[in-house]
Amino acid sequence: MLEALSRDERLLLLKFVCAQAWTDLEIHEGERRFVERLAQRLGLDAADRAEVEHWLHVAPAPGEVDPALVPAEHRRAFFEAVRAVMYADGQVDAEEREQLERLRAALGG
Repeated sequence: MLEALSRDERLLLLKFVCAQAWTDLEIHEGERRFVERLAQRLGLDAADRAEVEHWLHVAPAPGEVDPALVPAEHRRAFFEAVRAVMYADGQVDAEEREQLERLRAALGG
């Protein structure tokens, strides 16, 4: 499914993933590794990877992760990727769960 994403959709996906990783106001090493592996799997070029690296240092603005921007056909893939990063550091707190549930509702799931 991820292979079907356009370049802009791939960046949007990673922006959502990074935003979820920032929910507890800290990027943990497991989350960083997850994001880096996902960026590699998506075949991002160096400039796009640098943009993703920036999101690991500075959280994306809330308006940039608007669920309305996610194409309907990719909502499940976005949700699954966001859910996966939530577990990447081995710790899931209540705020992360709430954020994930808000995303699920906003995506119509």
